[in-house]
Amino acid sequence: MTEYGRGPGPEPWHPEDPQYGDQGWTGHEAQQGQMPYVGGPQQQYQQEPQPQQAYYPQQQGQYPQGQQMPYQQQQQQQQEQQQQVQYPQHPQQHPEYQQHPQHQQHQETYGGQGQVWDTGQGHYAAVPQVADPYAGADPYAQQQSSGYPGEAPDLYGTPEAFPPPRPPGMRHLETEEPWQEEEDAAADSFLAGGGDAGDDGDGDGDGDGDGDGDDGGRGGRRSGRSGGKPKKRSGMACLIAAVVIVGVVGGGGYYGYNYIKARFGQAEDFAGEGIDETVDVEIPKGAGVGQMGRILKEAGVVASAQAFVDAAGNNPKGQSIQPGVYPLKKKMSAAAAVAVMTDPSKLHVLTISEGMRNSTVYDAIDKKLEKPAGTTKGIAFKQAKTLGLPAWANNDKNIIDPLEGFLYPMRYDLSKDSTPESLLKQMVKNATDKYTELGVEGKAKELGLDNPLQVITVASLVNAEGKNHDDFRKMSEVVYNRLKKTNDVTNQKIEFDSTYNYVKNQSEINFNLTEAKAFVNPYNTHNVKGLPPGPIGNPGLDALTATLSPDHGGWMFFVSVDGNTTTFTKTYDEHLKLVAEFQARQKQKNGG
Repeated sequence: MTEYGRGPGPEPWHPEDPQYGDQGWTGHEAQQGQMPYVGGPQQQYQQEPQPQQAYYPQQQGQYPQGQQMPYQQQQQQQQEQQQQVQYPQHPQQHPEYQQHPQHQQHQETYGGQGQVWDTGQGHYAAVPQVADPYAGADPYAQQQSSGYPGEAPDLYGTPEAFPPPRPPGMRHLETEEPWQEEEDAAADSFLAGGGDAGDDGDGDGDGDGDGDGDDGGRGGRRSGRSGGKPKKRSGMACLIAAVVIVGVVGGGGYYGYNYIKARFGQAEDFAGEGIDETVDVEIPKGAGVGQMGRILKEAGVVASAQAFVDAAGNNPKGQSIQPGVYPLKKKMSAAAAVAVMTDPSKLHVLTISEGMRNSTVYDAIDKKLEKPAGTTKGIAFKQAKTLGLPAWANNDKNIIDPLEGFLYPMRYDLSKDSTPESLLKQMVKNATDKYTELGVEGKAKELGLDNPLQVITVASLVNAEGKNHDDFRKMSEVVYNRLKKTNDVTNQKIEFDSTYNYVKNQSEINFNLTEAKAFVNPYNTHNVKGLPPGPIGNPGLDALTATLSPDHGGWMFFVSVDGNTTTFTKTYDEHLKLVAEFQARQKQKNGG
């Protein structure tokens, strides 16, 4: 067979090789009429029709790739190659050449034994019947790589190539990587005090202890573990592992003990009513019992938050503790702290109710802050311009109190830093913010009023006379109807008893109406037309919204017959009947 029929393998099989045709490993069966590709007699193949001009491999550097060599030169080359057995490795592929599949064989020598096997790779191509240029050549001679264009590289002949597959009898798995053994050896050497991992301590730096620098011991490790000593475990590693285990177990036990103690043990608690040291503790809105306990513990009032939680759970009122500032003593028992915080009178707060007059607010501030009577009122009158009133306030020279109507009703938490000035500023700010939110300034003209202050004044009248939101809406309708110029029944007089009581600084239902009408004062609506100069109290949110949205029922009169229910009428006759009923009830009540 000529050289262009060679497969990609570098060596042919030799028929005298005892391993030739080992079907037990490759599983390839010998084909009839086929002989291995060696230097012996070549089996004749049945030729398929070939093109007139066959393709022959080129010699390196003679012809450009893709061109063919003349046929006469091919025969001469074949004769020369019979003397010089140099095998080209891979035939160049050509689309015009028809190939026949053959088994490619490959030969490898291990340890000088000359074992061979069939790799099952590649195919031989059918060639014309010409003299075999390899007859008589040494089939075991190493082939030289041809360098003609298009040849495939020898994947087994280069230093960086992977080794060829081993025969079945020589297949052994590597159980341990050399680098791992080297690292183990280095670690053992270091822990044993032998210096560097690659030094044996003899001063030559070769690591083998003999001074010849061949490092035989380490070289032996690179080839495998056979014949080496068993790998030793480091004592230091065992010690570190033991320390880690002890630390984990000890830490887990410590935290576990604390968890069990906190979860199932009795909570730490003080005894008694506490020491003679008082602190103001503020409980924020929305705080739960647990958060309250933590706040008290941080303030030094209770010994633990859990003790407070337990005490609150044992007290029937423990879940009704309100937010605010509580004056508490340090180192109190949890039960004592809960008892103080469930007593509303002990809550350090100031509550301004809806409709409350400023005179009442001033007295409450003095009492809560333990100030002399009249202290807060004096500050209010002297510092009115610096407390944050809006520009449209105090627009009448007859106003009795410049802050009336601007101390917004709500609860105010007190602290040790609270002062009359700070409280008044906070109240004025809350009122101003609420009036801005409701759009009081824009609503004044729509309601037929002269300025925003009159809106607050109407709201204060409504809040003083009514009992609920429905009453407030009908009451504001009465005010607006009586202010109309067409009102010929009361002649634009409001005639509210609350205005007379404000001037008198009282809250009486039964008073002499004749005397009230004769009492001349800008705030006495029984005597003057229209609204008083300013508000007569601090209206709440219900009264404010009712004033901005009256009932529009045409109401002109109202009477509270029983002191709780208010009845509204549209005509004066209906009103007189109700007044008669009220007077009869009052005489019966007083025993007359």
